[in-house]
Amino acid sequence: MLEAATHLSFSTFQGYNRIATGGLLQNALALKRALEGLPQEPVLIFDDATGRMVEVDTRGTDKEVEARLLARFSKTESTPAVEGPVETAAPRGRGRPRLGVVPREITLLPRHWEWLDTQPGGASVALRKLVEEARRQGSEKDQARKAQERAYHFMVALAGDLPGFEEAARALFAHDAQRLHENLSTWPRDVSDHVMKLAWGEEWQTLIQRKMEGMQA
Repeated sequence: MLEAATHLSFSTFQGYNRIATGGLLQNALALKRALEGLPQEPVLIFDDATGRMVEVDTRGTDKEVEARLLARFSKTESTPAVEGPVETAAPRGRGRPRLGVVPREITLLPRHWEWLDTQPGGASVALRKLVEEARRQGSEKDQARKAQERAYHFMVALAGDLPGFEEAARALFAHDAQRLHENLSTWPRDVSDHVMKLAWGEEWQTLIQRKMEGMQA
């Protein structure tokens, strides 16, 4: 099925009103119904993962729309990897278990080695923990950047002419949820809620509430 194949979420807006959120087929059919009513406002589908508009051909019957989407995504989906022969691990004797580590030479200053030697588990364990922590922090920063970008793409496409756009964009890239929410207070509710959701996820309302409680404490 198309919905199981894409694993994506989309949202459709008619003007500033959100009329659908879910899989691509659901949104394509919502777009089709809206266009059949000859609306005065633009009707647009957005990819919730990127905040960018998605073009869908809604001509013909519902089945024809679905068939075109299936054909479209069947060309982009990757082919599942072919499983190779299962390797049998050779029996190991007693001693330290194999952890899949790769030995390599590194060069550090004496003070670095002195600090590593004082860490629980020794230098190797400490280095692995440092690397994993750096990877985790890098991943969190990357996720935050992508969230800002998808919210901004949506804002530019649908809300670029709304009052306070520039102030809202600055608050977004400052990662200031409270200020962004305040700047969006005059925007249509569906638009402002969607911006906050793209930037901070489903829990954005809880985040705002906590910030307000912290200010009042």
